[in-house]
Amino acid sequence: DHDRLHLVNTDGGRPGRPPTISVDQVEAVVVSTLEEMPKNATHWSRKSMADRSGLSKSTVGRIWRKFRLKPHLTDTFKLSTDPLFVEKVYDVVGLYFNPPEGAVVLSVDEKSQIQALDRSQPVLPIMPGMPERRTHDYIRNGLATLFAAFDVATGEVITSLHRRHRAAEFKKFLIKIEKEVPGHLQVHLICDNYGT
Repeated sequence: DHDRLHLVNTDGGRPGRPPTISVDQVEAVVVSTLEEMPKNATHWSRKSMADRSGLSKSTVGRIWRKFRLKPHLTDTFKLSTDPLFVEKVYDVVGLYFNPPEGAVVLSVDEKSQIQALDRSQPVLPIMPGMPERRTHDYIRNGLATLFAAFDVATGEVITSLHRRHRAAEFKKFLIKIEKEVPGHLQVHLICDNYGT
């Protein structure tokens, strides 16, 4: 069934088919986590969401990890005002758990304000009877921005390091992705509200 997904049970070596849950169930957990508050509590727990959704606590935990949701840290996310939020969540869930044939799904993020450091002196290699020696101090070379695209199916990562943090650098990163992904594959990028 095209609308089904499989979450592999990592809780132990129990035999049998991995538990199967629907994309709708995953979507319901994500939307409830972001848009609803549990009764008589300040945030969702795995148990309260399991009771709410009818899924197991371990399945709820896997969904939260997959979508980087941390309800116990109440200041780490805010409710979306996007009128198409539910439709977009459904699309993202489907891409993660049921990627289309002949396509690559890349999760894209960026890390700005990285300190570009270099040691003040070269590292001295290991010699017989002597350990590797390196200085403790660094020379600061300004800031850099790291762009990264994670292939959700294979775990491969495409990266690009830039001095500046603008649309022009992000475009260069997209061009690099275009060159590295085989030409016969469609490319789906999942971006985390990237400003440019």
